[in-house]
Amino acid sequence: MNKIMIIEDDEKIRRIVADTLKKWKYEVVEVTQFDQVLKEFVQEEPHLVLLDINLPVFDGYYWCQQIRAYSKVPILFLSSRNQNMDIIMAINMGGDDFIQKPFDLDILVAKINALIRRKYTYQSDNHLKFSHKGLTLHVTNSTIEYNGQNTELSRNEFILLQLMMRNIGKIVSREDLMQALWNEEQFVDDNTLTVNVNRIRRKIAALGLDHFIVTRKGMGYLIE
Repeated sequence: MNKIMIIEDDEKIRRIVADTLKKWKYEVVEVTQFDQVLKEFVQEEPHLVLLDINLPVFDGYYWCQQIRAYSKVPILFLSSRNQNMDIIMAINMGGDDFIQKPFDLDILVAKINALIRRKYTYQSDNHLKFSHKGLTLHVTNSTIEYNGQNTELSRNEFILLQLMMRNIGKIVSREDLMQALWNEEQFVDDNTLTVNVNRIRRKIAALGLDHFIVTRKGMGYLIE
């Protein structure tokens, strides 16, 4: 059962959200000591965090940075703030998405489901790393390693490379790769996929390994 941590000082909103998530079979942790957020996060190890911006003691931006220094867990901001700069700051601080209050509970659940799916669907078999031709993909920190050198992957790059490395010797279709990236908030097209695959290729080549990902025209990509 996936665990959701709610960091929201409005008790009414917190209870409504918690009750809704429990109906969807999520385990819920409600933070009420707002000077102990990181300590409780470390203790509970949630799969996703719902984080308000306006909080007692320190604001949500602060706690997002604290959590991000410790973990890559998905963080979904909930806030009544509606300026573009608020959204930009939330994402730049390490948030994965932003939903404005008041919000529809069905939309909130859809966003949570999407973030959970994108983060954990391709890690469900507990593989901590994948290795091929001397290149290692580390699942726990989204990095690749080759000849003692490391580089970090973006979330999209990690999702794509992990799917391909799970299917060594098999062509992974462009449709399957785009579906892996798709979520309720963003339409992923051919260009988005191509850009991300090319970035992965450049990062791998920079480590000293060329032609790791092969294109099969009209079909998809292959790691031989």
